Amino acid sequence: MYRMLSRIAVVIALVSIATVSIQARSKKSKTRAQSSFAYYMLVLSYAPDFCDQKSGVKDPRECGTGRHVGFVVHGLWPQGETTRGPENCGSASPVSQSTVQAMLHYIPTESLIQHEWKAHGTCSGLTSDNYFAAVKKARDSVKIPAELESTSGQSIAPAALEARIVAANPSFPVKSVRTSCYPDKELQEVRICLNKDLSPRACGSSAGECSVPKVTLQPVR
Repeated sequence: MYRMLSRIAVVIALVSIATVSIQARSKKSKTRAQSSFAYYMLVLSYAPDFCDQKSGVKDPRECGTGRHVGFVVHGLWPQGETTRGPENCGSASPVSQSTVQAMLHYIPTESLIQHEWKAHGTCSGLTSDNYFAAVKKARDSVKIPAELESTSGQSIAPAALEARIVAANPSFPVKSVRTSCYPDKELQEVRICLNKDLSPRACGSSAGECSVPKVTLQPVR
């Protein structure tokens, strides 16, 4: 009887040790994911120029005539200071439908919401609900000048476009906004660099830059 109780005690002890070890590894993994990037990049896609591209699936909620969609959230990406940040940092359970419905006011399609969580959100160290709460907070903190979402379209130097956004957001450092463009010189994205607490900061070299003299913004439809 004594030997049996001793064996049971040993088994219980081993199970406890294994559980603690698994929890420690899980906590360490989450900490590693959160600490392995330098800052966030809020990426805003310019819908009219995306919809004008020949390739890619065009959802009518973003590209349909009469929708009047300008800038939409593409994602909130963990970034390295000089390199692209981590991606696909682990298994990703589907984002809840309540969160998806709330995020459709920011990100145009369900598939993009699920993709952004899997590709980038899992590397933030946050739960999906907290990650998308951060996406909303980041987007709500940025003012896009109305003239950049025009029904007549325009051509503008990337530096001038960036300067307009910085001017509309007085707390933003001068180098906190970057642009990317398509090969046909249409605007692809506006990229806004944020600290992990979502306060604005200067971008690292990993944020990239559109190098053409002028970028075209198609009219908002």
